Amino acid sequence: MLLAKTLRSSTFRLALIAIAIFGLIVAAVMAYVYFGTLAYVRSRVGDIGDHSGFIAMIELAMIAVAALLVVLAGLAAVLVTRRTVGRIEEINATSRAIMLAGLDQRIPLRGSHDEWDRVAENLNQMLDRIETLMGEVKQVSDNVAHDLRTPLTRMRGRLEKAYHTPRNGETDAALIGDTIADLDSVLGMFASITRISEIETRARRSAFRALNLAEIAGEVAELYDAAAEQVATRLSLDGDREVAVTGDRDLLFDAIANLVDNAIKHGRAGGRVTVTCRNASEGAMIVIADDGPGVPTEQRDHVFKRFYRLEQSRYTPGNGLGLSLVAAVARLHGAEIVLHDNAPGLTVQLIFPPHRPGTQLA
Repeated sequence: MLLAKTLRSSTFRLALIAIAIFGLIVAAVMAYVYFGTLAYVRSRVGDIGDHSGFIAMIELAMIAVAALLVVLAGLAAVLVTRRTVGRIEEINATSRAIMLAGLDQRIPLRGSHDEWDRVAENLNQMLDRIETLMGEVKQVSDNVAHDLRTPLTRMRGRLEKAYHTPRNGETDAALIGDTIADLDSVLGMFASITRISEIETRARRSAFRALNLAEIAGEVAELYDAAAEQVATRLSLDGDREVAVTGDRDLLFDAIANLVDNAIKHGRAGGRVTVTCRNASEGAMIVIADDGPGVPTEQRDHVFKRFYRLEQSRYTPGNGLGLSLVAAVARLHGAEIVLHDNAPGLTVQLIFPPHRPGTQLA
């Protein structure tokens, strides 16, 4: 089976063409040697003695060498092509197994560290990434279904109750208001998902320009000052007055706003939330710190996934998409997100790449 595929493969045909060209070159060299040797012998020996035996020996040697080259070239072509076709068949077999069984199959490595092993490693890494993305899609689908079930069930219950009871203006108005609120929550969830997808597709890099991160943070702090006062939380802004970054102003505003909003919601009542912007050696940095319960170390890698919520946050407003938006904005800007224990509370650092000098700040 493999030999038949080898003989039919395009690689084998290419190998034969290369061998034919090589054979023509060798034949030309051999003809030159043969006729040159024959001319030399005739010029030296002349009519004295019979040199036909010597000529026959040269001809036999030439034929033997040519036959040996053909055999060795054909054998080499078959072996090399067979090896290539064998590795391709392994990839094809794994691809068929993935299509039939799932993404848990991987292309076997031979440990030769050649180009075929490198191709197999790259394909296996691609399959790992696809499997991870598919798992995230499944998780998002499950979470969307779970988060939609509650508001939709509430809306259906209200409408069913209104359907079986006599009309009452005040009651109907309250029911309509509650239903609209639930619908706004559902629509807001889908709007957040769409916005995150838009950011992740890098559709907004055209809006990048030089910005002052401290100015954006100040606008966010001013916006959330009233919300902080409602829960007796002190919201303060600290750090450098000019922190240069390159990015999208609206997206950075939304990301910082989500971090400040989370810090106020999950921080300690009557506590403090601090927003600090500063220029560091590694680039621009903004730090949001609170004194709430914080995030356990083992869950810090998961909080930026869509719809992921900590157990203590299950009964607070939100849909688990705020930090996902922050992560998407950070990836778009090439920024790094670092979570630290604030003892008590949590410190979130956004570290941006260095700003290109000579650009006017907006």
